[in-house]
Amino acid sequence: MWAELLPVGRSAASGGYRRHAWNAADAECRAWFEEQARARGLAYELDRNGNQWAWLGDPAGDGAIVTGSHLDSVPDGGAYDGPLGVVSSLAAVDELRRRGARLDRPLAVVNFGDEEGARFGVACVGSRLATGLLTPDQAHELRDADGVRLPDAMERAGHDPAAIGADPERLARIGAFVELHVEQGRWLTEDQPVGVASAIWPHGRWRFDFHGEANHAGTTRIDDRRDPMLTFATTVLAARKKARLAGALATFGRVAVEPNGTNAIASLVRGWLDSRAADEATLDAVVEQIRQAADERGERDGVKVELTRESYTPVVDFDGPLRDRLARTLGGVPVLPTGAGHDAGILASAVPTAMLFVRNPSGVSHSPAEHAEEADCLAGVAALADVLEDLACQ
Repeated sequence: MWAELLPVGRSAASGGYRRHAWNAADAECRAWFEEQARARGLAYELDRNGNQWAWLGDPAGDGAIVTGSHLDSVPDGGAYDGPLGVVSSLAAVDELRRRGARLDRPLAVVNFGDEEGARFGVACVGSRLATGLLTPDQAHELRDADGVRLPDAMERAGHDPAAIGADPERLARIGAFVELHVEQGRWLTEDQPVGVASAIWPHGRWRFDFHGEANHAGTTRIDDRRDPMLTFATTVLAARKKARLAGALATFGRVAVEPNGTNAIASLVRGWLDSRAADEATLDAVVEQIRQAADERGERDGVKVELTRESYTPVVDFDGPLRDRLARTLGGVPVLPTGAGHDAGILASAVPTAMLFVRNPSGVSHSPAEHAEEADCLAGVAALADVLEDLACQ
């Protein structure tokens, strides 16, 4: 499975992946998932929000145990973030069949759409729509960098955008959701290939718009400039300082400039802030401090600053009894928090949810250097199979 999926959407230039929502690589990943489901005799289903399901047992049954992750990527992302969870879930189904496990509940593997939000700017679109945390009206307003609307992209890919929306009936049939994911830090040591998640830090995305005045780079005096790039640069530095002092995280990883000319002072700089912290009060305080720093510098530069919160996910404490059950089933593996967002964090608002992590020896993620050792991946499959068997065989 891994060998088949590995080349899909891979950039020859960077070695990273460009599997973005509803693009050609995404379509190829979706076709791969459907083929894997049908090859196993699983009941394949595409839900109203573009999420893919593969069922072992009755899809209409109650108390289903669901596992899976996503197949899309950040721009030039790594091979493991998301796909490891999907591949491991299918492999765990194979392992349960090898064991001759007799399931008392339906079991499903899911591929959630647009988890990374790389194209339309909002993460976990598929799971947010299913839970109602993203409304159809909000989704219909999302646009990519080329101005393409999300519903138009879905329609071009053969999906009906008019059907999207909350899916409470499906969620009501789920007894538990367990997502396996490559660890995106370095908390698991060499003798600890698998861990259980305790919580997801609160996190969000904010767009800063710095409005200045376009002008000639070679003729405009320094004192006459209203240069938004200066305000933006100061804000980036302030974000690093405020986050470090608070024990939080703040990153400007995306920027757009107008008119984007080498010999022109910009009229607009738009920067996207990703910020995360151990608790919501700290996160709110850090973002407010960054905004204040931007406003103060903007006044000096003659630049107007506007702040828009594009997405926000509060702290997610995974279901306590389910989390503890997973840890017991796996013999007391490490239990650790994460600063990364996941579909599991979104579904936690509607169903009992837990996560497993597979060791990442480098700690690098959202990069072509992202990696997990094969032995650790196989340990993850075995652990996931143990957990699914314990939950579905009662």
